[in-house]
Amino acid sequence: MRSNANFPPLRTVLSIPGDAGSHYELGLMYEAGRGVPKDDAEAAHWYRSAAEQGHARAQYALGRRYSEGRGVAQDAAEAFVWYRMAAEQGFDRAQYALARMFSVGEGVPQDDGEAVRWLRKAAQQGYAQAQNDLGVMYEHGRGVAQDYVEAARCYVSAAEQGDVSAQNNLGFLYETGRGVPQNDLIAVHWYRKAAERGHAQAQHNLGVMYQCGRGLLQDYAEAHRWFRKAAERGLAVAQNSLGFLYERGLGVPADPDVAAKWYRKSAAQGHAHAQNNLGVMYQGGHGVAHDPAEARSWFQVAAEQGLAVAQYNLGVMLESGLGGPKDYAEGQRLFRAAAEQENASAQFSLGVLFERGLGVPQDYVEAVRWYRRAADHGDAAAQLNLGIMYYFGRGVPQDYVEAHKWLNLAASRFLASEGEKRAQAIKNRDIVAKKMPRFRIAEAQRLAREWKPK
Repeated sequence: MRSNANFPPLRTVLSIPGDAGSHYELGLMYEAGRGVPKDDAEAAHWYRSAAEQGHARAQYALGRRYSEGRGVAQDAAEAFVWYRMAAEQGFDRAQYALARMFSVGEGVPQDDGEAVRWLRKAAQQGYAQAQNDLGVMYEHGRGVAQDYVEAARCYVSAAEQGDVSAQNNLGFLYETGRGVPQNDLIAVHWYRKAAERGHAQAQHNLGVMYQCGRGLLQDYAEAHRWFRKAAERGLAVAQNSLGFLYERGLGVPADPDVAAKWYRKSAAQGHAHAQNNLGVMYQGGHGVAHDPAEARSWFQVAAEQGLAVAQYNLGVMLESGLGGPKDYAEGQRLFRAAAEQENASAQFSLGVLFERGLGVPQDYVEAVRWYRRAADHGDAAAQLNLGIMYYFGRGVPQDYVEAHKWLNLAASRFLASEGEKRAQAIKNRDIVAKKMPRFRIAEAQRLAREWKPK
């Protein structure tokens, strides 16, 4: 029996001078530890040998090594050089890698146009990931004119090959009716395909469809199941949605402690809605100890991300001095920021500030402007105050028809739990009615019936 010592080293056996293919194969063996000890540096050595002879796959493999810093010092610019060599030979994976570098500006200046050019080359060869990413560029108008129809075409090509990101993206286009006819059933079909293969965003999207009863029967338990799958994969939006179900007791027994746990996980990832929701929990002492200062801090971080409801909530705390000192000027700034995003509660609050001159000069015209914007969204309190402004002619010409209309709308829109406010709206409406002839009351009632929220 011959001793292994009589065999030459593996490098000598496979290292045929000028044979790029054998050098590439040897690189693969060292990378995987197949027949030889796994050795990243040796893999990089043989990939380089093959790459320098023009072997496209070896050029791509060497580029990937430089991108990841495996067996060589990490060097994005060097990765770009090798990817480009392979891409120019038509290797689809290298074309895709090159596109990704241009898309994010890694190793080269960021250039969406160049990203699209290389994505298109790879997509035309049927590379599914490139087809999906090209669809993303068309959907968002990056490097090309925004074109939902073309985005859908790209997503279909990739989705039919089983690309889960494309399946999720195609589901979203069908859900929203962008580039394709709106169809919740087809949206659910594509979301489910991706969700069943573990795509976290698709799992969350399918959960939303169950929560809202779109494309299938409303089922909070199923929504919970899919939200949990995505949440456990670390998807922040799903963690927030799961917290909401536990907070409200939808599909699961209400459990504020568990709700707060999931909100906190999501908030720690910077999800603004979860940060706001956690602030609400601290403000009310639900699932956590009552702590207005902590509530204020969570509203603050969410508000800094531009979330309108958080800007409003923080404004309320600043106006009232909860969790810290009062600051009418900052509260007014936050209300305005939220109001410009069409947050009706903030618009109403701005109206109150201008009507009463709190932190701003008293200005009835400006008060009416903000009350009207909130009232147009259906805010009952704003409708009540707007009706009163019309009754007294503050900031607007006195107009009993408009006063009656808005007070009537307010009376119909206050919730059952807001009985005192509803009674106030009815009382004020009836006071106005006593000053109006029947035909004017009928006109006001007609206007109220025809009114629709904006």
